[in-house]
Amino acid sequence: MTKIYHFIGIKGSGMSALALMLHQMGHKVQGSDVDKYYFTQRGLEQAGISILPFDEKNIQPDYEIIAGNAFRPDNNVEIAYADANGIGYKRYHEFLGGFMRDFVSLGVAGAHGKTSTTGILSHVLSNITDTSYLIGDGTGRGSANAKYFVFESDEYERHFMPYHPEYSIITNIDFDHPDYFTSLEDVFNAFNDYAKQITKGLFIYGEDEQLRRITSKAPIYYYGFKEEGNDFVAHDLLRSTSGSGFKVSFRGQELGEFQIPSFGRHNIMNATAVIGLLYTAGLDLNLVREHLKTFGGVKRRFTEKIVNETVIIDDFAHHPTEIIATLDAARQKYPSKEIVAIFQPHTFTRTIALLDEFAEALNQADSVYLAQIYGSAREVDNGDVKVEDLAEKIVKRAKVIDVDNVSPLLDHDNAVYVFMGAGDIQTYEYSFERLLSNLTSNVQ
Repeated sequence: MTKIYHFIGIKGSGMSALALMLHQMGHKVQGSDVDKYYFTQRGLEQAGISILPFDEKNIQPDYEIIAGNAFRPDNNVEIAYADANGIGYKRYHEFLGGFMRDFVSLGVAGAHGKTSTTGILSHVLSNITDTSYLIGDGTGRGSANAKYFVFESDEYERHFMPYHPEYSIITNIDFDHPDYFTSLEDVFNAFNDYAKQITKGLFIYGEDEQLRRITSKAPIYYYGFKEEGNDFVAHDLLRSTSGSGFKVSFRGQELGEFQIPSFGRHNIMNATAVIGLLYTAGLDLNLVREHLKTFGGVKRRFTEKIVNETVIIDDFAHHPTEIIATLDAARQKYPSKEIVAIFQPHTFTRTIALLDEFAEALNQADSVYLAQIYGSAREVDNGDVKVEDLAEKIVKRAKVIDVDNVSPLLDHDNAVYVFMGAGDIQTYEYSFERLLSNLTSNVQ
């Protein structure tokens, strides 16, 4: 009898990716969620996976139930029903911890860059050999015969603690998720505990002072731009409007030239981490080189479109470090255009904790517009911070816009519009796209 997997909250980015992966491995998969559209559901619909409304009837004793971390007995009828009737379920990370034992597993952790780096690693390795993977943009691929499993290793609430991968990359450590972590030291301790669970090789960005403190039973390899203290070094960078070229050396030995069709120094580092891991794991570097050239990116990470001859970039950036990286990438690709940032702060706790850092990061843009703060379901708006507080701190005096009136964005010529955020910033983007389309219609 085929096991049926039921996902409570199937539209979550990690949940949808896992559902797709299990479906492709031949399992029967279904799930439930809210009616509101979310970008991950397109892949589920294309795969023919049923997305049901939340209902206690969806919970059956013989189902393998996987529950999204946002759902609890007090806010979800399915969780409440399962608890009341003694029907067991696992959280996403708990299920994954057991699942990955059947593969050679390769994790990607870090405060920033997890999804992009997981995407690069998944793309390259799956083009070389049979590989299953989970990417945090809602993308998953499953193969029952795969040797390797690539996955995103999330630090929030220490969800990565059930994971014991053979190899892992850690891109950086930064203070984020202030609703859970109490300090930068608390974040470091979580990553340090995770690092001790790696068994064969740990690949760490060597120019992060917090990461330099990490210890592990597995061999540690450092990567970075500086020769001193790093094992894998990216050098001779060539950043152009068509992508990035660079050379990589390993402890003084040249590994050759590499190209990626991506922008920003951070993506060169992400690719260097992948090169280092796959080289150490014994993969053919010529194949790695070949497939790096064709990496098309991941969802909501510097995703571009052109509407009425206007360039629009959509990015998940919701932390100051990520904002700086995204704006750097935009300047690399469009050096002669004005960079207009439209940013939506995500969670009140993060906005309060990083208000000055957000202002400093957004000052890297030529013009700044702000959307209202997107609050998390896990917090309450006590009125302690407003988006206007951030606007006042930005040197260029950011303007606050409303989703129903984004016409101030039209006050720019020869501009690139960079929409950033982890909430519903895409509704502002879509509103702007409709405005641009209507302008075209009226002209015609």
